[in-house]
Amino acid sequence: MAMAKSRSKAKSKTKGKVKKAKTKVKAKVKKAPAKAKAKKAPKAKKAPKTKRKPNPAFMKPLKIDDTLAAIVGSDPLPRTEITKKLWVYIKKNNLQDKVNRRNINADDKLRPLFDGKKQVSMFEMTKYVAKHAS
Repeated sequence: MAMAKSRSKAKSKTKGKVKKAKTKVKAKVKKAPAKAKAKKAPKAKKAPKTKRKPNPAFMKPLKIDDTLAAIVGSDPLPRTEITKKLWVYIKKNNLQDKVNRRNINADDKLRPLFDGKKQVSMFEMTKYVAKHAS
């Protein structure tokens, strides 16, 4: 009887420890059937693109006052050319700020143009230039 008790205890211990076999089931994913592409009607050929015309307001020569004339010259120039010549002057004299490249450090010629400020951003520069060109 002692032996029967020990066997029954052994069976009860193993019942809780029975591991279930893991089965990997791969689910098959069905892809939707490919849709037939509708044929597009051939596009009508476009006329060759013409070169973009500049806005005439930008190309209108502006009178330059003495403050701005010291940098870009006294001849009437379009606004785009004034900006180009200003950038040539700024690059030539190394006036762009070393740390923040958007800022321009004014020298003796630029300070009166920038209303006495020592440093302006390149976005403010156009605002100050507009005051000196009409």
